[in-house]
Amino acid sequence: MMTTVVVVVVALSVVIGLRLRYGASRGSMVGLKRTVLCHRVIGVCALLLTAFLPGFAYAHGKVTIEEDSCVRRVGGNLIHLNAYQPHNEAKAQYCTEIPGEGETFLVVDLVDAGLRNTAVGVRVVRGLNEAAEDQTVAYWPPAIHPDGVVRGETTLAKGLYTLIVSPEGLSSSSYVLRVQQADYTQLARKSIGPLAILLLLALIGYEFSKSNRFRNWRVSGPA
Repeated sequence: MMTTVVVVVVALSVVIGLRLRYGASRGSMVGLKRTVLCHRVIGVCALLLTAFLPGFAYAHGKVTIEEDSCVRRVGGNLIHLNAYQPHNEAKAQYCTEIPGEGETFLVVDLVDAGLRNTAVGVRVVRGLNEAAEDQTVAYWPPAIHPDGVVRGETTLAKGLYTLIVSPEGLSSSSYVLRVQQADYTQLARKSIGPLAILLLLALIGYEFSKSNRFRNWRVSGPA
């Protein structure tokens, strides 16, 4: 993701340089209008990158635990979720995006010691309604976990699930589990960078095609 941002910044610099040079050489109202339009397009690209790549500075595993999408707060205490499917990939660990159906091991780490002396229960329900107890597919009743780990096993079919972590005396927290489901928000985040680069490359190509050097080369042909 950091590489995408660097490429986009370099492309922005090239486009702006071309626009300023071309606008100055034209010295006309038409050139000025084209320069303004190009700057507006560049501004839109910058806004899109700001909106869809807010965490680029923490790429390559440098996110803090508070910014980890697998972390939640329960009564001011941090918890962390991991999911495993040894039958699909023995060493892989997942969070809310679970790639396959079948036997799934769910592990909730009680990161803060304050929860290790509190009885904590976990429920998994089918769908997004946390109150739908009749849709419960797994339940581990409240118990104290001095090692800081709540673990259990269940079988998940394709679909959406809600995992609810409920410490006694504290408000609960939840995760939405997607089993063999596409997360379109993540897909959009991953695609916006390449799309922005393609748009900027198109702008660079357009500006180059309007330059005097390119026109002279097109008329005279390659040397």
